[in-house]
Amino acid sequence: MTNIVVLIKQVPDTWSERKLADGDFTLDREAADAVLDEINERAVEEALQIKEANGGEVTLLCAGPERATDAIRKALSMGADKAIHIKDDLMHGSDAVQTAYVLASALGTVEGVEMVIAGNEATDGRSGAVPAMIAEYLELPHLTHLRKLEVDGETLRGERETDEGIFNVEATLPAIVSVNEKINEPRFPSFKGIMAAKKKEVNVVTLAEIGVDADTVGLANAGSTVTGVTPKAEKSAGERVTDEGDGGVKVAEFLVASKII
Repeated sequence: MTNIVVLIKQVPDTWSERKLADGDFTLDREAADAVLDEINERAVEEALQIKEANGGEVTLLCAGPERATDAIRKALSMGADKAIHIKDDLMHGSDAVQTAYVLASALGTVEGVEMVIAGNEATDGRSGAVPAMIAEYLELPHLTHLRKLEVDGETLRGERETDEGIFNVEATLPAIVSVNEKINEPRFPSFKGIMAAKKKEVNVVTLAEIGVDADTVGLANAGSTVTGVTPKAEKSAGERVTDEGDGGVKVAEFLVASKII
């Protein structure tokens, strides 16, 4: 194995309040604490296990603002070797198709890539389609939503989990895979790993440096537009029933009144 590239993303912490920016309705990333997406930790872990079994190196690829450096360093502290950070304000408001195009363009600048590993979906967008889109741009086979992955020489075998069941899938390297939360349990960075991450190479590039025209990305060129939003209605307090021997009757009356039974 020569080089495994892991796609990572910094996202607003699930426990932080998320809101949209006034005006363009894009996600206000500065309004919430930012973390490395949890599914990306599993993608990094899978890459590290493959590296430990087959050799090679692990490169991180991340598109995001300056603060995304924190997520990159977290993944480097787990054991990844180096990283590429696409940092360009022109990407603001890019949709999934544009993001996939940018990542595919960046992958084209990395030598010796045999496998790309991503999470099946990020918690901030949940499109779940970017890895497959990248594969289409690069004309590579892709195995998505895997709960298990095996590497046997030039062959990949995996178990894809869907609502319809579990499917055994196979592809030949080079290929792109995405993994779900059942793939593994990610390791915790050691103190040594955290210190080493500070010295590892992070190559910061702009869109122009990876050959992406500014007219193909950004909010103004996105394939979809948000024209308005409505806040989710606040939940009202439920009705509390004290069981005084007639609790079952009251529950039944409630279900009938709600036309559930």
